[in-house]
Amino acid sequence: MRVLVYGAGAVGGYLGARLCQHGHDVTLIARPTTAAAIQSQGLAVTEDGQTVRTHPRLATSVAQAFMNQAAAYDLIILGMKSYDLVESLDPLVAFCPQPPMLVTTQNGIGVERPLIEQFGPEHVLAGSFTILVRKETTHSLVAERTDGGFALAPTQAGQAIGQWQTIGQWQQLFKEAGVNAVVVKDYQAMKWSKALLNIVANASCAILNRSPETIYKSDIIYDLELRMIKEALAVMKVLKLKVVDLPGPSIPGFVTGVKRLPKLIFRPILTNKVVSGRGEKMPSFYMDLAAGKGKSEVLFHNGAIAEAGAANGVATPVNRALSDILLKLTREEIDWREFDGKPKRLLAEVRQYE
Repeated sequence: MRVLVYGAGAVGGYLGARLCQHGHDVTLIARPTTAAAIQSQGLAVTEDGQTVRTHPRLATSVAQAFMNQAAAYDLIILGMKSYDLVESLDPLVAFCPQPPMLVTTQNGIGVERPLIEQFGPEHVLAGSFTILVRKETTHSLVAERTDGGFALAPTQAGQAIGQWQTIGQWQQLFKEAGVNAVVVKDYQAMKWSKALLNIVANASCAILNRSPETIYKSDIIYDLELRMIKEALAVMKVLKLKVVDLPGPSIPGFVTGVKRLPKLIFRPILTNKVVSGRGEKMPSFYMDLAAGKGKSEVLFHNGAIAEAGAANGVATPVNRALSDILLKLTREEIDWREFDGKPKRLLAEVRQYE
């Protein structure tokens, strides 16, 4: 198979390396510095104590990628951040107006919508990646946990038998490359279910400038986090979206804990799961804020939950507040020091949204 990986970060790089390792013709679109490092030293992936070094083709732009391969790709994996996806569409439309199958890897709700509108649902597979991978250097990746995988779902309702067989083809492609790939019927339920995990100790950590382990020592923040999750579940209920289990930590088990277990029992369980699940990394919203990127994926998580709640008559004050505050911090409209280590200040702000 000829595979184009558009965005060679941790996720795109991991999938590209695994496919390349198993004999597929992989091209990575990467930044010039990253491309130069991989060209010189290869792309290394360390997993289960073993390191594999691969040598995919490299391009630094969509134009170059299609010039080199004469546009003959069988699959395009989209590996950029959610907030970069729309902007990345323009060069793809210019050089590949009728693409092969596109597979998303982005976290968040509503990510696939612009792709579906541009190319049609028959060209788009939604993906949810649940392997914890960190980028150690520009040319080396480390899979910190190996109990995850890659869930794929059609974005077209009422898929015909032939289309389901096509999805099976891509599932098999990833499975043969050593990735635990599964197929999920409802992509919306899949993305919302993954978002339930992504929002935990993410926006709160970024706003308060503290680690997940630290913020969960606060009764105020722990209670806010539970309210945040329950708001998301309330919106899912109105939208008639079921919680879907994905490779890795049990999402239905997590939801059961949120709904039914007493704080005394569930709090240490949740804290341990969050801390171990993040590995050595701080949450992604924090990393983008601290790096001064001026953009945040909170729009596709807490923000999207709040928008869906507003459209369906479900109150989501915690999600709305977290999204608004983090976006203001991202745009430097408010000083980070206002919330730095101040749970009571965050709670007071949330109450303004109730």
